[in-house]
Amino acid sequence: MRRVGITLASVFGVGVVAAVIGVVVLVVVAVNSLSGAVRPLAAPTPTCPAAATKTIGGMAVPAGPVAGFCQDRLVNAAYVIQAAEALGIGPHTQAVGVMTAIGESSLVNLDHGDAAGPDSRGLFQQRDNGAWGTYAQRMDPYTAASMFYAKLVKVPGWKTMTPTQMAHAVQINSDPDHYAKFWPEAKAVVEGLTGETVPDTAPQS
Repeated sequence: MRRVGITLASVFGVGVVAAVIGVVVLVVVAVNSLSGAVRPLAAPTPTCPAAATKTIGGMAVPAGPVAGFCQDRLVNAAYVIQAAEALGIGPHTQAVGVMTAIGESSLVNLDHGDAAGPDSRGLFQQRDNGAWGTYAQRMDPYTAASMFYAKLVKVPGWKTMTPTQMAHAVQINSDPDHYAKFWPEAKAVVEGLTGETVPDTAPQS
């Protein structure tokens, strides 16, 4: 007895089967496209307003962006770098200061604090507790940065610390790793403004 084979093609016709396969392929492509669409997008590069280059401490500060920052914030970063240079502090620790200011204020000279420190002011959000000078000093980017570095270099073993540990040793914030995510931006800002290469570790001499 001859066995009769039954296939989709014999029941529905080759054309129908081909159409069904085509629909399945389209559905798979659509699902893959949608799954790709939900992936996080990179942060857009800001468009900075046109501005003439400013000179701060011998550094040419462009309109930007540099590492996502425009000139108003880059000027504050330049003051942080200038304060470090005046103390003989090199590119690595200059970037630590810039990183700290990014983590505390996004390089904005804030005239207010937050819930954790309502009396905090300036780039470094320094408290009004007698340890950080007057209001005017805390609100002056160069002076505020000078106070940050002066305290940092008195920390035992500071040169052996990671950048975020160095910042935390001065700022004493709740999360010692808070500043780590801002290190790449800080390096890019210092390198962009000074033309110097910023190493990831502090020189030991």
